[in-house]
Amino acid sequence: ITESGELIVAAASADPVIPYQHSQATKGGCEMAQASVPAADGQGADEFRLDGYIALVTGAGRGIGAGIAKAYARAGADLAVVARTAVELEDIAAAIRAAGRSASVILADLTDVSQAAKIIERTLAEYGRLDILVNNAGGAMPARYLDVTPEALDEAFHFNVAAPFELTKRATPFLLSSRRGAVINITSRMDRLVARGLVTYGTVKAALTQLTRLLAAELAPGVRVNGIAPGVVETDGLRTVLSDELRQRIVSATPLRRLSTVADIANTARWLASPAASHITGKIIEIDGGAEAPTFPNDTPDLQPGLAHDPFHGDAGKQLH
Repeated sequence: ITESGELIVAAASADPVIPYQHSQATKGGCEMAQASVPAADGQGADEFRLDGYIALVTGAGRGIGAGIAKAYARAGADLAVVARTAVELEDIAAAIRAAGRSASVILADLTDVSQAAKIIERTLAEYGRLDILVNNAGGAMPARYLDVTPEALDEAFHFNVAAPFELTKRATPFLLSSRRGAVINITSRMDRLVARGLVTYGTVKAALTQLTRLLAAELAPGVRVNGIAPGVVETDGLRTVLSDELRQRIVSATPLRRLSTVADIANTARWLASPAASHITGKIIEIDGGAEAPTFPNDTPDLQPGLAHDPFHGDAGKQLH
């Protein structure tokens, strides 16, 4: 679940990864890998277009993922969209086709990391290549620290970190062949901010942020890897709980005095995937209206010695729930 309160999910089965090798470039003159294609130059060039690109977006059934998929279609890309819910995905696919682009629907649940292989296989079967991977599926339920179990932390790590890791690894040979390959990971401002109840969510998003930077080093110069870290985003899911009072509290804590929109995130994802961002890799773009602290109200009470004594046994533990 995001800082906005929206649960975003997706995924796909398993098979071997096509191997690839690092070039053995040294100062001695061994061959270096080719760099990604730079932006076009000259009057009339539209470096923000994605004409002829193939993009794979996970968690594309709603919210941020759906917004990114539709933005890519408007920019000229064909899409493979992944989520758990068929009805939501078909609606997004219809919107993509209405924009004149192709959409391949892949039902999958990335809480099962083994499904990553199926996602890549289905995309390649449909299009034969891949230029853009957006790892958007993810989330973790908020919970008080003493209520978090190692199993819950492990599950969240697999969903938010291991799944993007595996998808990116399996996509890498094809992204390298593209010569304009780009990976965009949707992380969160909670990757470096702190708030009670978000130990699991903040931990796994921090791991995804660092994974983004590390993969950028691993895959350069042939594939660019960047991340987007949203704050509170006004999705349909958030609107179901967004009272006027809650909105005002968030807006008042945000220097630019509004919530982020899905379009804010989608437009940034379009830019990062496009030739206009061809010299950008290893960066996390924060979209939060300038907020340097969590803006979503948090009323989690202090732990008390008598309550924190034994959260797993006896009456003390019962008082925590």
